[in-house]
Parts: sequence; structure tokens; C-alpha cells
Amino acid sequence: MADQHDPNGAYSEVFEEGPDTKQAQTVHRIRANSSIMQLKKLLGRVSQSHASLTARASTDHMGSSEADEAYVIGKRGQYTPVGAYLAGDEIIKIALDHGVQMIHPGYGFLSENAEFAGKVEKAGLIWVGPSPEVIDSLGDKVSARNIAIKAKVPVVPGTEGPVEKFEDVKKFTDEFGFPIIIKAAFGGGGRGMRVVREQEELEDSFNRATSEAKSAFGNGTVFVERFLDHPKHIEVQLLGDNYGNIVHLYERDCSVQRRHQKVVELAPAKDLPTEVRDSLLADAVKLAKSVNYRNAGTAEFLVDQQNRYYFIEINPRIQVEHTITEEITGIDIIAAQIQIAAGATLAQLGLTQDHISTRGFAVQCRITTEDPTKGFSPDTGKIEVYRSAGGNGESTMWMSAE
Repeated sequence: MADQHDPNGAYSEVFEEGPDTKQAQTVHRIRANSSIMQLKKLLGRVSQSHASLTARASTDHMGSSEADEAYVIGKRGQYTPVGAYLAGDEIIKIALDHGVQMIHPGYGFLSENAEFAGKVEKAGLIWVGPSPEVIDSLGDKVSARNIAIKAKVPVVPGTEGPVEKFEDVKKFTDEFGFPIIIKAAFGGGGRGMRVVREQEELEDSFNRATSEAKSAFGNGTVFVERFLDHPKHIEVQLLGDNYGNIVHLYERDCSVQRRHQKVVELAPAKDLPTEVRDSLLADAVKLAKSVNYRNAGTAEFLVDQQNRYYFIEINPRIQVEHTITEEITGIDIIAAQIQIAAGATLAQLGLTQDHISTRGFAVQCRITTEDPTKGFSPDTGKIEVYRSAGGNGESTMWMSAE
């Protein structure tokens, strides 16, 4: 490996071009997603090959068919489909056995697992993402909240730390009143989360939230915050290199949600006053710099009806909705991730803040398997036709189900 402190060393070594290249270098992406074609095109431009790992149940997905190399995780019957993507040691072994140099974790599964990121680096591979230490500090929402307070970034009033006893939650409501929101300290996606508006609901909601958090994340610890009614949910796309430089790629509005799951995303936010936007973006960058953040990440904020904003968390990975930021900025975020991990500086990539701007708007909508005519109850059925995203500057999908 080149000296990791040399801005050009690792970049030149991994992205070596020209006829003298003895052997194609390989990037491994744990899971296919909407960026699979971007990744393939990027690696094609710099003479790299792309390996995909897949569970046996997913061997016919796009990630496998489009990859230069594809490997199945584990022996037949060894893992469940989800278990295969969580088999970190097996994934690293496959990477080492097949000459992989980088591991890109995609959206979920092990993408926010500090232990896995550490094992990747210990094995001599490049982790395409934040350092294991940063993932660990930001993965716990209570720790992330304390980091924000230290950086003087506004946060929603809440408990000073995680709580395990109902009495601690009751003490908070006695002081700050209702409504409140109980959140899992070690997880997200709306699981282990309950909004409580009245005292009579408090104990049952606390028990349900802790039980759900323990089931989903293996840890029932929660924390409590004041609940903001009908806030805007604004997230800031961040990029940092290995040398302390951080930029923002502006914001996305993900206020339209269903059961705390994002359904509609808009970039940039439409109804955010300029002074609020500028301050929020500056605080997102300040917060990332305070933890020496590197690679891609998203700082999330709530903005109340008086346009006061509050930090809630940083997702230390690429997110599904990054594509609409790419549309309005013209920046290939996945390409930037790979090049940053290889050692490139933001300046080398032309990604200084004064060179980043937005043009127009982009919208992402997600399909929810619920029936609005039946009170949004879960819906089932057979998908008969699926047409994937495509078109010049468009990302559309058409689907028909019986």
C-alpha cells in the first residue's frame, strides 16, 4: 500500500491506468442497488473490475448479472438470504481469496457496522466509507447528539443519555411535558420508535418501544426527545476526503413519510428560507468536521414551523435517495466515494464548495406495499410486470401487479 498520508499515493496505486497494468484491480460491492450501473461505468473508465457478492436466493439479480465477477456467500443452506449479507468474516475471506482491494458496503446490512469496517481495514482492504471509530460514535444516537451539543449545533430537548427505566422517562415528561418521542438508541428505520401524547399512553409505549428495539437491534435501550408536530425533515448530503476537507452537496426534503419511512424525497428543499438553509448547511459541515468525517454521509435535521432547526442524526453511509442529489448537482457521488477511498482529495476531484451548485429540482418516490382503500393495511399480490429505471435524465419505474 502507498503511504496513506500521501494525497496521490493510494489514489495512484488503486486507480493505475495504462497498458502497463499487470492485473485488473477489483472493487467489491456487498449488495446491488440503484448505483450498480454508475459503479460499473466508473470502474470501466479507470480499468477496474467489479465483483459482486450475493446470497443464493439473489443470484439472478442485476448486481450479479452486471458484475465482472460474482460470488455466492456461503454453502447451500448455510445462511438465510439476510444472514448471508451479514456474514462479515465470510465476505472478507471471499474478498481476500479473489484479489479484491476495496469493499463498498452499499446501503444497509453491514454499511453502518463499525466492527465489520474495522475487520475490513485490519485485513488490509480499503473500506469505502467513514472510519470504524466515526461509525461507532455516530451509530449511537445518544453519542451523536452529544457530539452535536459539543459542536454547538442545535438539538431537540431530550434525555442526557440513554434510558432503561420507565421512571427516567416519567421524570423527563414531568419536566418537559408532552408530546414526546421514544427512540431506539441503537437503530433506525422507524423501529423502536413511539410518539406519546398523553400520560396514560406513556408506560405502554415505553414497554413496546424497548421490546421492539431489543428485537430489531439486540439492544432495548432508548432515549427520549420532545416531539415536534409536523416538522420538515431535511437531510444534508456530505462528502469528506481523508485529509480533513468536508463539503455539502446541498439538502433534500424527506418530510413525506409513512410510519417513519421516507416515501417522497425532493432536492433541494422547496420551502426553506435562504438564511435557514445556509445556517443548516454550515452546521452540517461543522459537525462532520468535528469528528473528522470522511467519505459520504448524511446529516439529518428537523425544522419546526418557526423554521428553527434541530440535528437528529448522521447516517454514516450512502443513502438510497442520493440519486436526486446527483441529478441537481451533476456530481456522481458513488464515483466520488471510490476515488476518495483510493486517496483522492476533494480538490483533485474538483469538489471544492465554491464549485458545487444546484440546478432545478429532482424527486424520488418509493413504492409502499399498502392499500390506501383499506386503511393502509399491508397489501400482497404478484408483480406481473416490472420495468426498471431509464431514460435521459430520468429515473422512472412502471410496475403492474394483480
